[in-house]
Amino acid sequence: MAAITEADFRAEARAFLDANADKRVERKFQWGEGSDRVGLLEEKTAEEEAVEVAAAKAWKAKEFDAGFGWISGPAEYGGRELTREYERAYREETAGYDIPSQGAFVIGLGMVAPTILAHAIPEVKEKYLRALYRGDLIGCQLFSEPIAGSDLAGIQTKAVRDGDEWVVTGQKVWTSGAQFSDIGEVITRTSPDKPKHKGLTMFVVDMKALGVEVRPLRQMTGGASFNEVFFEEVRIPDSHRLGDVDEGWGVALTTLMNERAAIGGGGSSGVGDYNFTRFKEMARHFGVDDDPNIRQRIASIYINGHVARATAVRSMAKVRAGQAPGPEMSIGKLSMTKNMQLMAQTAAEILGPRLAADTGEWGTFAWAEMVLGVPGGRVAGGTDEIMRNIIGERVLGLPKEPRVEQ
Repeated sequence: MAAITEADFRAEARAFLDANADKRVERKFQWGEGSDRVGLLEEKTAEEEAVEVAAAKAWKAKEFDAGFGWISGPAEYGGRELTREYERAYREETAGYDIPSQGAFVIGLGMVAPTILAHAIPEVKEKYLRALYRGDLIGCQLFSEPIAGSDLAGIQTKAVRDGDEWVVTGQKVWTSGAQFSDIGEVITRTSPDKPKHKGLTMFVVDMKALGVEVRPLRQMTGGASFNEVFFEEVRIPDSHRLGDVDEGWGVALTTLMNERAAIGGGGSSGVGDYNFTRFKEMARHFGVDDDPNIRQRIASIYINGHVARATAVRSMAKVRAGQAPGPEMSIGKLSMTKNMQLMAQTAAEILGPRLAADTGEWGTFAWAEMVLGVPGGRVAGGTDEIMRNIIGERVLGLPKEPRVEQ
């Protein structure tokens, strides 16, 4: 594909965006105006979710067909083979436009697709990569299990070979987006007699296949953003195996490192609308903006957010240089959840009983959803404790944490 300068690329991107999206109108935050929702997760009805997913798919198809769906991807799968700097440039250009939420694709493109690209056979790459990046298919990740917890190597979902197929039976939990996903990346145990890390195998599974059942999990916020997924003798072709038999641990690491990049690499000071300005205005509105403890907390939220962004820039620079995502991603993920905790504590201190009693007052009880969602953020993408172990062992060089089996 012919080379293009970044300036010409940006001009091309703006032309596409001008023709297909409206310019975003920046609205200054004003206390008491607009929605006061500050939840961590999208709490949508099934009908609202279906509308959002349809809009996301329609936009993704337009974007891909115009050459912006997989900017750094291989040309044979519909990519443009440009550097990641062009992806960054495109993100900067899209920031000025109102486009449909692309949240439905975060896991499929951030975690599943890179693993397929790295470990699938050519026929499977051809079948799924273009479709994933065009939005024709949505992917999910099927790792966690009820008993294994954060111990990925302790999974019990089994896969037994039957000729050119594998028969999978077991249960996964905390699967985001399973309810609207078309394919999933599932890790299974294929050799129970081998050491835990040595008997795992990864597959791409059809989420609409016979024997796959998705059940929503209700959170304490009232929403159901996650699922448990049951596999009852689900048949998967051997062609859909990712990597070698019993070598799934290495394949899983590809996914996990990209997961940390997707979750911790955004550099957000937190997610949703509970940003620095909102905290300042809340403190002012309730007359505690002169309280030195509150001021210090709000300043810490601001500083932590910038530190997280700086860490993200450093780690993503490694990725752009062709290096694998490293433990810096764990630092980013941990710093994000720590800041979320600080936000929840600060909101509770400012609001007091207003946080727990719904009086109808704007900007008060709405924070309860965010506070209840923080524990989930500390679990998603690896618990805080696991992140600390990774940082201690791989960054600081500390002795390994004693394992249960030891």
